[in-house]
Amino acid sequence: MLRPLLLCLSLVFFFAFQFVVSEIQLGSKLVVGENTLWVSNNGDFALGFFNPPGLPSRFSVGIRFYSDSIPSDQRKVVWVAGAGVYVTDNSSYFELTRNGELVLFDSSLGVPVWNSKTNRFSVSSALLRDDGNLVLLKDRGEIVWQSFDTPADTLLPNQKLPSFEMLRAASENSRSSYYSLHLDDSGKLELRWESNITFWSSGNEALKKKKKIGAVLTSEGALFLEDQDLMTPVWSAFGEDHNDTVKFRFLRLDRDGNLRMYSWNEDSGIWKPVWQAVENQCRVFATCGSQVCSFNSSGNSECTCPFNAFVSVSDPKCLVPYQKPSCKSGFSMVKFKNLELYGIYPANDSVISQISSQICKKMCLEDSACTAVTYTNDGNPQCRMKLTRYISGYSDPSLTSISYVKTCLDPIAVNPNVSKESPVTVTKSHSICLPCLVGATSTTLVLFLGIQLGIVVYIYQRKKKIAKKKADRFSKAANPKGVMIFSVDEIKVMTDNFDHNIGPGIFKGVMPENELVGVKEMEATLTEERKFRSSASKIGTMHHKNLAKLEGYCCELGRRFLVYEYAKNGSILDHIVDPLRSKKLTWRKRTETCLSVAKALCYLHTECREFVSHGNLNCGNILLGEDLEAKLTEYGFGLCAANKDVEDFGKTVLALITGRYEPEGVVSEWVYREWIEGRKETVVEKVLEGDFDAEELERVLRISFWCVQADERLRPSMGEVVKVLEGTLSVDPPPPPFACARSSPTNSSESSQSLYEPQRL
Repeated sequence: MLRPLLLCLSLVFFFAFQFVVSEIQLGSKLVVGENTLWVSNNGDFALGFFNPPGLPSRFSVGIRFYSDSIPSDQRKVVWVAGAGVYVTDNSSYFELTRNGELVLFDSSLGVPVWNSKTNRFSVSSALLRDDGNLVLLKDRGEIVWQSFDTPADTLLPNQKLPSFEMLRAASENSRSSYYSLHLDDSGKLELRWESNITFWSSGNEALKKKKKIGAVLTSEGALFLEDQDLMTPVWSAFGEDHNDTVKFRFLRLDRDGNLRMYSWNEDSGIWKPVWQAVENQCRVFATCGSQVCSFNSSGNSECTCPFNAFVSVSDPKCLVPYQKPSCKSGFSMVKFKNLELYGIYPANDSVISQISSQICKKMCLEDSACTAVTYTNDGNPQCRMKLTRYISGYSDPSLTSISYVKTCLDPIAVNPNVSKESPVTVTKSHSICLPCLVGATSTTLVLFLGIQLGIVVYIYQRKKKIAKKKADRFSKAANPKGVMIFSVDEIKVMTDNFDHNIGPGIFKGVMPENELVGVKEMEATLTEERKFRSSASKIGTMHHKNLAKLEGYCCELGRRFLVYEYAKNGSILDHIVDPLRSKKLTWRKRTETCLSVAKALCYLHTECREFVSHGNLNCGNILLGEDLEAKLTEYGFGLCAANKDVEDFGKTVLALITGRYEPEGVVSEWVYREWIEGRKETVVEKVLEGDFDAEELERVLRISFWCVQADERLRPSMGEVVKVLEGTLSVDPPPPPFACARSSPTNSSESSQSLYEPQRL
């Protein structure tokens, strides 16, 4: 009697569960602590919370494989809401709200950290389809939103990647990955590191005229680029099991930067890679970060740090050992055979052709900024000089390249695998007592090493105690995005009670482990507390070399602080108002700064998962790093349109070029008048003493005046600004940017003309 009753109850539960998951009703909710799921009708996919790899206390919500034929540890995640968004509290939830919006709510912060922005589309229900696509529907079944349109790092069969979307690899450190897959304007797929280094592209020819191109993974195991109007492929790649009977496939941009197609192998019970874009993993740009990639005896790629073999203290970051200020005893070059090196921060190796390896090495020795060189000769001799300590590379016996790494002439360990080439050769011409010399040298060496060891142990123990004390003072409470949350008391301890001012409202601080940071106090009245916390959480997922990395924030007792990576040279404003520091900003450095800031704004506007504005760009919140590279701060907290950032950019550029900073940001009519009357040279800051490029000056002034047009419809996008500053897009003379000039018939005529045209080469 009991068994039939239990069977009836089980069937009732089964059909009730199937009804809930086949059509997700408004008000349905998934809670972290309840381990509930929304499952597709065929049972192949499920949506719910999961722990990202290596982050057991954090939870993302996403879609994963759920078929009974796939073991639980092989059920890969194929879509994540908000890509890099996490929550931590067990009461956090994912809900289809009554007004038709998908919302991921973080209970620990008390704010939504992601939503589908569909509350205006009369959504009546949601459905997780059998192909893994989560859709929001109107009453008549019309799709108003779908997860297939917002991919994270994966494409499923028949999911298309349009030209305005991208795949971004998942990150191992909770911040946005360096790697992304784009479909560029020429109709090619491109794998990029950061936003400007392309290390792989599909083999199709560049389009001669603009077409609607999309990428799609087929269920048969092929990756197509197709003309979406004619539905014809323009490029294709095939998995090794193409047309075989395979139930599950996906295409993923993996964390190591390679794009791979995977198929489920029923016999072995694993996901088998059947195609990858870059055959040689070591040819993926910076796949090992600041280490060197090579292949072990098993044929697998691995990352090693060859530089640590000849330094007294190993560097966990594996930076090139040469630092000019610390080289008091001179320096020499360490030679590596079969090694190819390249700079990554920044990725701007200087290339000199048609020279010998000895001249290549000598040039680096004589250049105080050079840290390493790589010499290749495959019929076209090239010397690639690196000007940064952040270097990656590839080591393999098949390579003919030779690399020289600069190192200080201080006591070092001996590495039998590399040869240290000293610039000085000592010739002995007198007879000496060899046993006496050996005995004296051995005794001296033993005493020296003993003293050095004692000093090292003492310093290590002392630093360890200091670090522990500092670590105890800081709670290091992390929010779901990986940025730390501090109290006001912790900020005071960090900044030594705001004792070291390094810029407008910016203070020097020290984190645990002696990490230097810059602490910026924000006006509490500008941003409501919940919005401030939400914005800080979102900013924690952003990465660009010209955005100061947000390490943490404080939001309590009516005060707001942002904790950024340390920029040792202060702000642009500090240099403009100080004649001595202003001389460091050469013409080349000023134009590089303009381009760097433009690229950072372009990243915020077009390359993040959703539009982000800066909102308050000025000379005071653009910091300068060790090599005077630009680092934007305070981004992501403004609520404004893109053209406001464009206007602020134009004003900032004019201040940087002229050295005249106006706190209210009003553009000086004097600059425009001098330019329009043919006296543009007079506006350049006097400390440059005429050392500037007239053609670059013309280009910079023109685009600046377009940026500050009173009629915001005339302002360019930041993408266009970047191209103009790079010299790939020409720019017409602008009309007067001031509101009083708009009524002029002449100006109206001029402003109706085309602003830009492609640069004719």
